[in-house]
Amino acid sequence: MMIAKIRAAGASEVVQEGESWREADAHLQSVVLPKAESRGEEGVYVPPFDHPDVWAGNQTIIHELEQQLGYEGPPDILVCSVGGGGLFCGLAQGIEELGWTKTQILAMETDGCNALNHSLHQGANSLLPGGITSRATSLGAVKVADRAYELAAKSGQVKSVVLSDAEAAMGCWRFADDERGLVEMACGVNLALCYGGRLEKALGRAVRPEERVVVVVCGGSVVTTEMVEGWRREFGDLDGGEKGSNGNGDVPSATTAPNGA
Repeated sequence: MMIAKIRAAGASEVVQEGESWREADAHLQSVVLPKAESRGEEGVYVPPFDHPDVWAGNQTIIHELEQQLGYEGPPDILVCSVGGGGLFCGLAQGIEELGWTKTQILAMETDGCNALNHSLHQGANSLLPGGITSRATSLGAVKVADRAYELAAKSGQVKSVVLSDAEAAMGCWRFADDERGLVEMACGVNLALCYGGRLEKALGRAVRPEERVVVVVCGGSVVTTEMVEGWRREFGDLDGGEKGSNGNGDVPSATTAPNGA
């Protein structure tokens, strides 16, 4: 799907190499760019997550939040997904810049794409053993940016949370029902916290009524209605019920919303 989009944008050639982003990136830097230089061309390397410019761009999300929340003050909880760490770095840097010392970041990954969580348990930024096995392939970095690990390891405000592919898929189809928006599993892992008491489980405590929770909704490039419907059929009974139907015509999330909301 992404290759088709890249070609539609005007690319004359699309090169595929390796089983993960890391392998493709190594091929780009060791083969593609040197070949271009040997032809007298100037190659431009644009990394997807591991560069200060990427972090700075994502950091502006925090400034937008500051403007939107206004007098209410910083959010108490910020939920974001982590692949290579570009989005996470920007958000963490923004929070640090504005002095939001009481904002907790929930860094979300799926099992099988949990490079950050693995590294935090290892005590050093490490390769994910066994490679990418999750279906949330947009998160598919076997090692996060060193800056991402540094920010997560040094900050007492960051908590790493890992959910299953089934939970990420559930977040996608429930979000489609509730908000009429399509996102891929890399974002669904964030949205899954809105259902079935998962936010409380991730925090290890109850969520207070006055707390402000911000969920960063990202990643809608590699998803179709057919994919979301397939996830509903496959994982619709994840939290009980029968394939996502509660029998009364309500959206599926109504069956497990806190306090019947």
